[in-house]
Amino acid sequence: QVQLVESGGGSVQAGGSLRLSCGASLYNYGLYCMAWFREAPGKEREVMAAIDAWARTTYASSVKGRFTISRDNVKNTLSLQMNGLKPEDTAMYYCAARLYSCAVGSSEYNYWGQGIQVTVSS
Repeated sequence: QVQLVESGGGSVQAGGSLRLSCGASLYNYGLYCMAWFREAPGKEREVMAAIDAWARTTYASSVKGRFTISRDNVKNTLSLQMNGLKPEDTAMYYCAARLYSCAVGSSEYNYWGQGIQVTVSS
C-alpha cells in the first residue's frame, strides 16, 4: 500500500523558516516526480515545487528563491526547505507523486499525503 506521510509543519512568524519532509513507501521511488502542493482556505490546490525522476526542479513564481525542494532516493524522502516565510504562505501543504515527469495540475498526481498545516503570522 502506497503511503506518503508529511512532517515538519507548524507555526512560525513572518521571515522565519520551516522544513517539511515526506516519507514515501513507493516501489522504485526514484522513478517518480515528487511535488509539494498547498491549499489555502477558499483557494485551489496549487503546485509549489516539484522534482522529477532526473532531479530537475521547478518552482511556482511565488516561492522561487525562498523554497528549495530536494529528494533522497536512498531514504525515499522528499523535503521542502522554506525560508523567508510570509503570511500568504499559510496553507495546508501536501506531498504528491506521479511517475516520471512532473505536471502542474493536481489531478495528474496519483498519490497524496494527508497534508500538514503551515501557519505564518505577521
